[in-house]
Amino acid sequence: MKILSVFGTRPEAIKMAPVVRALRAEPGLESVVCLSGQHTTMLSQALATFELTGDYNLSAMDGAPGLNPLVGRILGSLDPLLETIKPDTVMVHGDTSTAFAAALAAFHRGIPVAHVEAGLRTGDLSRPFPEEMNRCFVDLVASSMFAPTPAAVDNLQSAGAAGRILLTGNTVVDALQWMARKLDSDTVLSAILAARYDFLDPSRRMVLVTGHRRENFGGGFDAICDALAELAQRDDIQLVYPVHLNPNVRGPVLERLQGLPRVHLLSPLDYPDFVYLMRRASVILTDSGGVQEEAPALGVPVLVMRDVTERPEAVASGAARLVGTDAGDIVQAVARLLSEPAARHQAMRRDIAAQNPYGDGRASERIAALLAGRECEPFRAPSHARAAAVHRNARRRAPITMPKSAPTPVPLSNPTHGPSFPSGGTRSLVASVGAAASKVS
Repeated sequence: MKILSVFGTRPEAIKMAPVVRALRAEPGLESVVCLSGQHTTMLSQALATFELTGDYNLSAMDGAPGLNPLVGRILGSLDPLLETIKPDTVMVHGDTSTAFAAALAAFHRGIPVAHVEAGLRTGDLSRPFPEEMNRCFVDLVASSMFAPTPAAVDNLQSAGAAGRILLTGNTVVDALQWMARKLDSDTVLSAILAARYDFLDPSRRMVLVTGHRRENFGGGFDAICDALAELAQRDDIQLVYPVHLNPNVRGPVLERLQGLPRVHLLSPLDYPDFVYLMRRASVILTDSGGVQEEAPALGVPVLVMRDVTERPEAVASGAARLVGTDAGDIVQAVARLLSEPAARHQAMRRDIAAQNPYGDGRASERIAALLAGRECEPFRAPSHARAAAVHRNARRRAPITMPKSAPTPVPLSNPTHGPSFPSGGTRSLVASVGAAASKVS
């Protein structure tokens, strides 16, 4: 059975690397990798980190600024490739324009689609944009859906998804555990990273920042920069911000923050560097979906600079809090977390790590097993992850609460035709997209 995995961004590469490894280790499966080229430099960094190469490269961003040209380039380049290699299944990840275009191309040719990280929803097509529409569409046409959490499974079942659904956990936990083991065992790499970041002051607590969401372009990023500039006035903290290459992000960040004391603006980081910094951080400020999944595994509290998230489990567990993009709210939330005594802060970190809702490091193994036709046990999510399925998405809510006790932390270790759609299932999924569309302002 030939599986064509199509991806093109740095986060996709990180999350798909363990899946590709698992597919290649599975007897009876042939794994082929196609890179869309949605990201270039940042994608190359991630591929090198995981010792992964692509069999084909579409170079879709060449001359394709903007969403419509990008999707058009991917469709036009991928279609003849599908005709040439004739995959049995096209696998995509998440909610990128690459995932949307590849799923559409496969659907047009009647090729089954497998969706990794299926079922995430905010219920609002404008937040995040265009990711919410992308993932709704991919789930609509997918014949195999690999859901990371019980809430994602519930979203798919409630919408009447027609394909197979398996609760796998999130593959980012697989990637994170692999990298954590490498950092712990590779003394040379650890020494290199320590020397590279020796400018960090161990007497100051570190706030790690990431931000790139299209929904925050403009006023949102201006407010975020205002908050960071105010936080930089505190002598007891230091800010580390790997700045995305998108000019809508890079422009305002460099203009507002470059040269401020205790603000370290970095180029996009290799994954080992980012994991190293996440481990050192006292708190992470982010609008990233992946960071909301990675930080709980490391026990680091997260403040999410969005008003809604498709990852309610971290909020339900107390690992994350939605703070939006208001500068005052961001500053207040950071101050609240950093005001806790050191012992209480460490207790919170242990509690977060012990209750990670996003996986056990075996998601990729489950995905490969199902595609190979073998039975496998689904991911057994902790109780708060199952409870998060009740509301299925999270909006801004109460602050993070400190744990009453500190449990022992869990250490980081280690069909032949296109999909058929029962009429009710298709109508339900289309209705769910329509309902979300009605919320777009």
